[in-house]
Amino acid sequence: MNTKKLGFGVMRLPLTDPSDTTKIDQEAFRRMADRFISEGFSYFDTATPYHGKEFAELAFRECVAKRHPRNAYTITDKLSFSLLQEGDNLEEFFAGQLKRCGVEYFDYYLLHAMNRKYLEMAERMGAFEFAVRKKEEGKIRHIGFSFHDSAEVLEEILEKHPEMEYVQLQINYADWEDPEIQSRECYEVCVKYKKPVIVMEPVKGGLLANLPQDAEKILREAAPEMSTASWAVRFAASLDNVVMVLSGMSSEEQVEDNISYMKELKPLTESEQQGLTQALTAIFTKKSVACTNCRYCVDGCPKQIPIPDYFKLLNGVSQFGDAWFPTAKESYDQKAEKFARASDCVQCGQCENQCPQHLPVIRHLQEAARMFE
Repeated sequence: MNTKKLGFGVMRLPLTDPSDTTKIDQEAFRRMADRFISEGFSYFDTATPYHGKEFAELAFRECVAKRHPRNAYTITDKLSFSLLQEGDNLEEFFAGQLKRCGVEYFDYYLLHAMNRKYLEMAERMGAFEFAVRKKEEGKIRHIGFSFHDSAEVLEEILEKHPEMEYVQLQINYADWEDPEIQSRECYEVCVKYKKPVIVMEPVKGGLLANLPQDAEKILREAAPEMSTASWAVRFAASLDNVVMVLSGMSSEEQVEDNISYMKELKPLTESEQQGLTQALTAIFTKKSVACTNCRYCVDGCPKQIPIPDYFKLLNGVSQFGDAWFPTAKESYDQKAEKFARASDCVQCGQCENQCPQHLPVIRHLQEAARMFE
């Protein structure tokens, strides 16, 4: 594992059309990847569902794999159970991923978004054995899994499958003590089983980069030169058992900001930890929807409602007040015209079953409909 702890999450790439996640701005991505690699960073992370199924993998091939020597980067991909049926051919799925990414092997390969349901599915399909076999064949260098469930389920997986080398967890300072996400508890399970941790969602889908004004003021006064996002990334990177922190970078500015403090990482000091605690208190006084924009809820929505987009608008109003409402309303109307309205929800519940954050999605959609319609 690269000693530099910043990884490039190929999940929220810049777009040529902000309303269509498949329209990746490859020219911008090339510049971002080049800059990332030029500063000695090498870890890229993707998955087949990202950017509307396969588009993120294809963008990686065009912007990174075709343009840089193989020893200049490492690439992680995932076995995504959300796209698989029980009888699907894992060999065919895996071969397609290698082809789309433009590589002959994956440096890291993860069983994707593991929870109780996917654990049972993975064991029936022989997914753990498949990953081990591909490692033995040299098609994978290291195996592990990303995880969205309780610490109890995590311990069950690690007990049953000691062959797993890494665990990818959602860790950020807002979720550290959250009883649903259980970031701290899951981290401690990994420490117990001596499994290094890769961190996803350190900025909680961007929420911790756009804080309520009073929370941002606390951090700005503590370190005027540091971005609000840097506090979140450094919190995760400062944990002893963390070997990599992913950032789903969407702009060249975000790349530059991340490089500025992760090139030579300085762990959070005790006084900085206290500043984060004060900022958290200010954040939690604001009503918000804890959506990370993973978009798992959208894939199976029968109405294709852009749920995370509407939740982002709700958060903007709750955090920044009525002054932001006209902008949010205009954005809502534009998206509703192109896609579906929040009130089009048929309350089938698939979104809530897919949500890693266990959000009451239907209730929040009703809030969006009342506010914006």
